[in-house]
Formats: sequence, C-alpha cells, structure tokens
Amino acid sequence: MIKKLSHVAIAVTSLAEHIPFYRDVLGLPMEGSEEVADQQVRVAFFRVGEVRIELLEPTAPDSPVGRFIEKRGEGLHHLAYEVDDAAAAARELKAKGVQLIDESPRPGAHRTLIAFLHPKSSGRVLTELTQAAD
Repeated sequence: MIKKLSHVAIAVTSLAEHIPFYRDVLGLPMEGSEEVADQQVRVAFFRVGEVRIELLEPTAPDSPVGRFIEKRGEGLHHLAYEVDDAAAAARELKAKGVQLIDESPRPGAHRTLIAFLHPKSSGRVLTELTQAAD
C-alpha cells in the first residue's frame, strides 16, 4: 500500500521568514510554492533526496493550520506517505479500524489527491496519504 515517505510538513506563521533557512542556510533546492485555497494554506516545498520538506503557512487564523499553530505553536504538522490509490488505501485502513479525517480523497498541493488519518489512530501523528497526479 505505502510506496514511500512523500513529505514532512512543518507549520509556520510566515513562509517569508522560514524559506531563507531551508534555502540559504541548509542549501535545500526550493521547488516552488503555491496556495491551496480550499485548505486555507500557502505551501513552499524543498527537495531532500526523494522526500520533500513542505512548509505550511495558514491564510486564515481559523484555518486548520492556523488553529494548529495557535494551539501547539510552529513545528511538525504531519507526515505524508505516497500511495498508488488514496481512495483504496483509505478504505483498506478504515476496514482495519483506522479512524479517518477524510472518508474520500480531496485535492492537495502538487495536483495530488490526499486523505488524512486521525492522529488518534496513528500514535498522535497526523498522517496523510497522497496520490501523485497522473
């Protein structure tokens, strides 16, 4: 089911403040940035081998990432695993008793389909299933 670790997402209050650390200090290649309007977030992503570091900046204080930062502060937000079929993977995990946030995949950054697992089912780590665009 899981092919590989896709990305590590880090919630930040400001992309402009944090991009220089990853790009200039660590020397990671920045692959771009985009806004994901339906998730109320702007993302910037960097490549580390086969894995991305994805910075998440909320576009509204009451967005999921905005509420996360308000409650927990900046830091690790979620781990994302690449799968061939996010809908099938979500169904399979639900059948195994995993609590889902997303019963059906929805559009994500990089033209992917994504589905989140509830942290109660994954050791208190928000977990994302991501299906690459065709």
